[in-house]
Amino acid sequence: MANIGIIGAGSWGCALALLLHNNGHQVTVWSIMEDEIEMLKKEHEHKDKLPGVLLPEQMVFTTDLEKAVSGRDVLVMAVPSPFTRSTSAKMAPFIKDGQKIINVAKGIEESTLMTLSEIIEEEIPGAEVAVLSGPSHAEEVGKGIPTTIVVGTKDKETAEYLQNLFMSKVFRVYTSSDVLGIELGAALKNVVALAAGMADGLGYGDNTKAALITRGIAEIARLGISMGGRIETFYGLTGIGDLIVTCASMHSRNRRAGILIGKGASMEEAMAEVKMVVEGVYSAKAGYALAQKYNVPVPIIEQVNKILFEGRSARDAVSELMLRDKKVENIDLRQLYQNSVEIPW
Repeated sequence: MANIGIIGAGSWGCALALLLHNNGHQVTVWSIMEDEIEMLKKEHEHKDKLPGVLLPEQMVFTTDLEKAVSGRDVLVMAVPSPFTRSTSAKMAPFIKDGQKIINVAKGIEESTLMTLSEIIEEEIPGAEVAVLSGPSHAEEVGKGIPTTIVVGTKDKETAEYLQNLFMSKVFRVYTSSDVLGIELGAALKNVVALAAGMADGLGYGDNTKAALITRGIAEIARLGISMGGRIETFYGLTGIGDLIVTCASMHSRNRRAGILIGKGASMEEAMAEVKMVVEGVYSAKAGYALAQKYNVPVPIIEQVNKILFEGRSARDAVSELMLRDKKVENIDLRQLYQNSVEIPW
């Protein structure tokens, strides 16, 4: 049995807390919000973010960060991406060297273009940081619906330890050493999911959705490979797998926000309506900035930025994408990447 601290009591944090409890581990859940912790203590259910999923009496809920992180075998970082740095900084004084921290949020920091694991490593230098990602809506994980996911870490022994920690008959866990590729796929698929939602809001059909998913993963893979990620990661669970589920499901807050924008809502109005952090909004600028830094064209991500931050209409953005210069679809990315040949974008 492991002693685990869950840092963040949103839908994903609570779903993973229940999974780990059911796997036989001792779990403590932390939130900065006193009303959220009081609700969890009283109701043993997150009625706002994970209704219908009951959390056991044995689970501990606290607003005391030192209590939540001290002496734990593993810490699960489940705060929304905009709060990863500030929360990590607050945790740092209580963290022992070698502490295993597994980040489960998805995003890229706009001001630094750092991934979330890089932020945690910077704020808590002695920690051993891993990531968990894949097609995994909290609403389904909380109900025990079968899910498959990937643990990414640079150390094989740690990867296998975390794999065993999370693995269950309804939660199959693979391992990978491509931490960068996993995090880029996780963050940028949210931006493409916003675009997919916008297409839904405009009343477009399955053909449009399939095109956005297919060309979206091409953009993510081009950028990720240019940054050092591995191509197989982007065509695996944390790439195309996570992209499909986020673009297709109404559990996806990014798709729901996109639908509202496609129907004419502003970005601010859509986020207020969804009532949860829409990670794709925070990753859009960072993703486009990375693409410019590495000189990689990302037309879908570019148009999402123009809709969110420059006032372009979703309908005009679709026209812009459809009328771009003619292109060849397939380039042997693996061969070009391995041979270090210049990619003719």
